[in-house]
Amino acid sequence: MTELTREQQIEFEAAAFRRLVAHLRERDDVQNIELMNLAGFCRNCLSNWYLDAATEAGTGLTKDQSREIVYGMPYDEWKARHQDVASDAQKAAFEINRPKE
Repeated sequence: MTELTREQQIEFEAAAFRRLVAHLRERDDVQNIELMNLAGFCRNCLSNWYLDAATEAGTGLTKDQSREIVYGMPYDEWKARHQDVASDAQKAAFEINRPKE
């Protein structure tokens, strides 16, 4: 395996993050509860991880700002445009699969 510099690793990780965010923005038909049930994370998780990193770095980034970075618009606007009501089956699956913190 090729040895990467720390700068290259950070650059590639950032590129992968941007591509993931772009993909999730394009796939607004995929509901967060579906992501949680299948993959164990969703857009909100990703925005929370972003916020955690920003907080560790000492920035004043807010939860709303981190969500807007991931969603590409204010969270309430995204919910109004794209979020469907979860089915009973989705809710039941979420209760089984919800993250245990």
